[in-house]
Amino acid sequence: MDLKITGPGPTTAERAAVDRVLGPEVAASPRTETSGHAARADRHLLLPVLHAIQDHVGWISHGALGYACQRLTVPPAEAYGVASFYSLLDTAPAPPNVAHLCDDVVCRMHGADSLCAGLAAALGPEGHPPAGQTTTWHRSPCLGHCERGPVALVVRAGERPAAATLPAATSTDIVQALGGHLPIARGLEEARTVVPEAGSPSHRLLARIGSVDPHDYQGWLARGGLAGLRRALTIGPAATLTEVSTSGLSGRGGAAFPTGRKWAAVAAASARPHYLVCNADESETGTFKDRVLLEWDPLAILEGLAIAAFAIGAEKAWIYLRAEYPLARARLEAAMTLARTAGWIGPSAFGPGRPFEIELRRGAGAYICGEETALFNSIEGKRGEPRSKPPFPTDVGLFGAPTVVNNVETIANVPLILAEGAASYLGRGTKGSPGTKLFCVSGSVRRPGLYERDFGLTLRELIALTGGVPEGRTLRTVLLGGAAGTFVGPEALDVPLASESLRPIGASLGSGAVMIVDDQADFPALLRRIAQFFRDESCGQCVPCRVGTVRQEESLARLKNGGSPAAELPILADLAAVMKDASICGLGHTASAAVMSGLALLAREKST
Repeated sequence: MDLKITGPGPTTAERAAVDRVLGPEVAASPRTETSGHAARADRHLLLPVLHAIQDHVGWISHGALGYACQRLTVPPAEAYGVASFYSLLDTAPAPPNVAHLCDDVVCRMHGADSLCAGLAAALGPEGHPPAGQTTTWHRSPCLGHCERGPVALVVRAGERPAAATLPAATSTDIVQALGGHLPIARGLEEARTVVPEAGSPSHRLLARIGSVDPHDYQGWLARGGLAGLRRALTIGPAATLTEVSTSGLSGRGGAAFPTGRKWAAVAAASARPHYLVCNADESETGTFKDRVLLEWDPLAILEGLAIAAFAIGAEKAWIYLRAEYPLARARLEAAMTLARTAGWIGPSAFGPGRPFEIELRRGAGAYICGEETALFNSIEGKRGEPRSKPPFPTDVGLFGAPTVVNNVETIANVPLILAEGAASYLGRGTKGSPGTKLFCVSGSVRRPGLYERDFGLTLRELIALTGGVPEGRTLRTVLLGGAAGTFVGPEALDVPLASESLRPIGASLGSGAVMIVDDQADFPALLRRIAQFFRDESCGQCVPCRVGTVRQEESLARLKNGGSPAAELPILADLAAVMKDASICGLGHTASAAVMSGLALLAREKST
C-alpha cells in the first residue's frame, strides 16, 4: 500500500531545500524505484533533509514532508514522528526569524525573566505569531553559554540561512539580530573572556585557547598539533590502545567509564565495520566545556578522533553536534577542510589504502540525544529515543555495528596521552581520577567561565579561582553536574573534586557543571525550573519517566501554592524511587536527583 500525505504539494522552495541534500530528482532514479533494504539505505539522511527544509523555509509543511518521504521512501507517519520530536524543527507555520531565549537556571539568575518581558513588549507574546509577522521568540532550555547569561539563539531562515548566539543579550540586541544584524565572533579576545585563565602554563586541554586562532593550521602545528597522531601511526594500533588504557582516561561526559576498556571491546570485535561517534550534543544545564573546545581548538578534536579510529580499526567517525552551537559547527567544518587538505582525513589518512572519514551531523534540539543509543537513532533517521541495553554499543551500536562513543572532552585528552605518554598523564590528578578536568563555573561568582585543574582540588579552591561570590552575598549551595546532578551545601566545600571523593557524599562531577547559588536566589523557583526541564525533555518512551517527570513538577507546584509538605514530600520520594529504578535510560534515573537534594537542603536550612 502506498501511503501519502494529503493536501498541497511542496513549493518550489521546499523542493529545492530537499534537493540540496539528495540531489535533483531524476526520472526512474533508483532512489524512487527501489524497495525493501535498498530503499531504507538512505533513511539516515532524513534529519539532514528536515534541517534543510527548516533552514530554508522556516518550518516543515505537510507538502515538504511528503516530498522528503517520497525521495527517501520513508513512511509519512514515521517521518512526522521524527520531525515533531525535536524542539528546533517546527511542523506548524512559523515566521522565518526566530529567537530562542534561555530561561534555564543560570540565565534566570542573571535576569532572563526580565529579558523575556522586554521581548514580549517589543515583539509580542512568545510562540506562533499571527500570519504575516516575520519574527517571533520562544523560551529555551540551557543554550550552553552559561558563563555569559542571559543568552539568546537567533535563527534566520531563507535562501542564505544564518544563526548566531548572543551572550549577555539585551532585548535590543535580539531585535537587531532578528532584523539581520547578526554578530560576528570577536576573535581571540572572546576566548580569553570565556577562559579567564587563558594562557596559563598549567593548562593542557586549554593550552592553545586564547593564543592560537582556530583557523591557523600552521600555528596549531607549532603548538603541538598532530604530535599525538604521528606517534600513534608510528607505534601502531595495539600500542596506541595500550597507552590509552594505561593512562586511566575515563569518560568525561558523566558516566566516567574507562575509555581504554571501551576501545578494546570494539577493537576486538569480529563484526565489521567498526564505527566511532563523538558525542558533541552537549545539552546538560550549566555545561559549556565541549562548546569551548569545538569553537577554539577544533583541530585537536579531529586529531583525537583520528587516533581513536586508528586504534579501534574504524574507517569512519561521526560528530553529532548540538544545533544550538552554530559557531562550533562553522569552525568544525573549516577544520575538517584543513585536515583533508593536509591528508590526515581522506582516502589515505593512515597510509596508502587506509582511509579515514568524518561526517558532521547536526542535532535538532533534544537533550535525550546526549544518551548514546538515542544519538544512534537520531543519526539513523529515527526518533531520538534510547534503546534498551544490552546489547551495548560496543557490540551493536550505530547501524548495528560495534561502536565507540566518546564525548568531546574525552577525545580532547587522547592526543595529549599519545604525545606525552601514559606515565606523564598519570602524574596529574588523583590515583582514581588521573589527568585534568574542565570545570564549567557559572552562577553567582565574579569570574564565571571554563577552568582547567587537576582532579582533586576542592570546591572551595575552585570557587576561589573565580573570585568568589559577589560582595554582599553569601554562598548558599552549589549544583554539581547540572540538572541531572546534585545540590551540595557549604559543608561539602572541602571535599576533593574527584569521582572517588564525591561518591561517598552522593554527588558526582557529571558533565563538569558547577553552578553557584547565593542567598538572594529564588531557590524553590530554580528547583521548579529543573523539574520543568525534565518534563519537557523526557522522550516519553517509558511510563516511569514520561509520567513521573510530570507528576514531580505538579507536586512542586502544589508546594509553591501552599500545599502540605507532609503530603507532598512522600509523593516526591516515591516518584524519585520509581523513576530511578524503572526508567529505560539515565534521564529518568537522574530526573529527581537535583530536586530531591535541593529539598533536603531546604529541610536542613529550616531545621537550623
